[in-house]
Amino acid sequence: MQKRVSCLVLSLALGLSLSAHAAAAESSIGVIVDETELAPTTITRAVECSTYVAYWPVVSAMYPDATAVWENGEAVVRAEGLTLHIRPGAQYLVANGRYLYVPEEIQIEEQSILVPARVLAQALGAQVYWDGETQTVSFVSDTGPIPSDEATYNSEDLYWLSRIISAESGNQSLEGKIAVGNVVLNRVANSKFPNTVKDVIFQKNQFTPAGSGAINQEPNAESVIAAKLCLEGVNTAGNSLYFINPNTSPNSWASRNRVRVATIGSHAFFA
Repeated sequence: MQKRVSCLVLSLALGLSLSAHAAAAESSIGVIVDETELAPTTITRAVECSTYVAYWPVVSAMYPDATAVWENGEAVVRAEGLTLHIRPGAQYLVANGRYLYVPEEIQIEEQSILVPARVLAQALGAQVYWDGETQTVSFVSDTGPIPSDEATYNSEDLYWLSRIISAESGNQSLEGKIAVGNVVLNRVANSKFPNTVKDVIFQKNQFTPAGSGAINQEPNAESVIAAKLCLEGVNTAGNSLYFINPNTSPNSWASRNRVRVATIGSHAFFA
């Protein structure tokens, strides 16, 4: 149900009905960049509720000075004010140090790398529109390249959020790591809890790693990525305020008193 709702929200944001998108999956999808239609050979694909497009024709049309090279298993694109790292199979695209979520993974087809149109548009500082009648996705230049990570992420929030994610869920999936970060940020936004990431984490008797000192260990790389995705607004745990491991805490206060929102890996999440 949660994925269905997410698809509906995304489809509405693109002006796209679910039925229209399903039809797009069975037919050719056209791509337009700043009123110029790209070659019909531009590869596109409908994945879940997202329209995927080959990234390079769009980037080169919008940024004529762009170059692309293959480095360490990923495409690296450079243009004035823009650096992209696009790794097939990854659940994120990195744009100017910003991590943009791709839950269905970056795809590859016929030696072309495909990414969701909406994610590519965000990275490029463009607007994206869907025309159901013509089965066309259009990119329109807007603000320019996405602002950098340094201009976006609060360094103290990133420091502590990545550490609590690593300490609590360092061995979990990326989705599970994000969910733990969501709990912290949901508390920050809730008037019943402290209003900073650090104060939420160090609130008495709330997070075991804060009391044991494990919070001070260097976070693993994916936990840092998960923290950045959380700060981008990615949410896999809904409005959860608590999480527990049902195997180690089968009769926890949260399981007895709160509504279960999701179970991801070893953790159950409660609102």
